[in-house]
Amino acid sequence: MLNAFFWGLIATSSLVVGGLIATQVTISKKLIGIIMAFGAGTMLSAVSYELVFDAVQLARLTGFPALGLFAGATTFFCSDALIAKFGHGNNARPGVSAQAKLAVPMVLAIILDGIPESIVIGLGMLEGGTVSLAMLAAIFVSNLPEAIAGSVGMKAGGASRGKILLLWCIIALVCAIASAAGFVLLGDVPARWIAFVQAFAGGAILMMLANSMMPEAYEHGGKLAGVFTVLGFCASVGVIILEHSL
Repeated sequence: MLNAFFWGLIATSSLVVGGLIATQVTISKKLIGIIMAFGAGTMLSAVSYELVFDAVQLARLTGFPALGLFAGATTFFCSDALIAKFGHGNNARPGVSAQAKLAVPMVLAIILDGIPESIVIGLGMLEGGTVSLAMLAAIFVSNLPEAIAGSVGMKAGGASRGKILLLWCIIALVCAIASAAGFVLLGDVPARWIAFVQAFAGGAILMMLANSMMPEAYEHGGKLAGVFTVLGFCASVGVIILEHSL
């Protein structure tokens, strides 16, 4: 359990790193877009090979992976719609910059995305006894640009450096607890339900990538977003191949 908590904390520590970077250094939107694109590529690979493929192997011919995939996608879609509605409510406030208006919805999206990802870390340790390096790297890299963008928005809204970093520390801690919970609570769960949880996380992440991360990556990074998405995908696949060859 402590190992699952530790690795969950390592994976989400990039939220704090992103907050530190954003509050100390001025980062161009183009660079944020490029980092987002690379992170999206790593997540696409992790979803394909570490979540959905594993889920199908665990519960083939049961339909649970498909149910989990669509349940995760639907949950994120509905939650994202509520977040967007909340964000539009903030738009009515005078004197609030565009970046500040996006801060709260982005933070909530990170929470919705981070908890299922963290549960998967605990599940992976439950199955093999060791953490998936590819999943760990994908979560770490994908969280970094989201934390940078969210921190820039909060900073524009007047939040202090201390409050921004405290928020990321709390979210990282919650996600680490989710990793430990995935390891402890799902130990005696039938394989088909573990497959459901893995596919659920995969569906939520895919919806987040398609609706949020990849469009923002292209908006800020331009044509280079496609290049770095491919590079991120290749890097993650390389880690998976290396991991399974050891």
